Amino acid sequence: MAVNDTRIVILGGRGMLGSDLAVTCTRRGLEPVVLDLPQFDITNAEDLRKAVADAGIIINCAAYTNVDGAESEAELAYRVNAEAVGRLGVLARQADAWVLHVSTDFVFDGRSDRPYVETDPPNPINMYGKSKLAGERLLAQSGCRHCILRVEWTYGAAGNNFVTRLTQRAKADKMLKVVDDQVGSPTATVEVSKAIFELLKNRPEGILHFASAGYVSRYEMARFIVDKLSMAINVAPCKTGDFQSPAARPLNSRFDCSKIQRLLSEPIEEWQAPLERFLRQL
Repeated sequence: MAVNDTRIVILGGRGMLGSDLAVTCTRRGLEPVVLDLPQFDITNAEDLRKAVADAGIIINCAAYTNVDGAESEAELAYRVNAEAVGRLGVLARQADAWVLHVSTDFVFDGRSDRPYVETDPPNPINMYGKSKLAGERLLAQSGCRHCILRVEWTYGAAGNNFVTRLTQRAKADKMLKVVDDQVGSPTATVEVSKAIFELLKNRPEGILHFASAGYVSRYEMARFIVDKLSMAINVAPCKTGDFQSPAARPLNSRFDCSKIQRLLSEPIEEWQAPLERFLRQL
């Protein structure tokens, strides 16, 4: 069945990734059904059953994403990121639908000295990562046709993210301290959306890693943002251990994206260009 003939449902379709994905699909001739709070609650079994009914493709962008909040709201994080995803998988199997589920680099502990590949054993170090890993496993156990797409360091117009937080802080402070020991790939949700759209045609199964090409520290990323926006502030490097936060963060979030690259029609773009385009829109 062609993608155009398939009912596509985006869960969490008004969030940072979901909203960009809905726009990407619409601009390219698809008409996805977009569901999100308050009308749709992924933890509500009846809402989920209605969402999956007659769907051929389900893209799950719905998630509890407050990393620090998950430490004190572990039960809620598990209901959204794990229990609901498992239920989605069971319903999708019954409907013979394909699920693309969005996951995270936080399933890893960040202690590897190289970029992570899909077969590396997960070992999350905070409750958010544990809830997301549980969701991956419950989805796989459901027996539905599925693809788990892990993404990292995402930013977009519709959500709270490192870029928007940094620019807000820069308005109030002339001196910012940013960690230089967390390394990854800043990844625009617009770029993730393009990749997901390409995956819809062949509907691969298994786990894929996607991030913009190249790696950078949070400090170097902050310097890039400040320079491009010509902000008159100082950015100083510091270490993750200098900050007290409820949730631990992985230091290495680098992904090896060679597996998904073979499924895409164009090379994955280096992180600088999408970030510069995003900054021009701010």
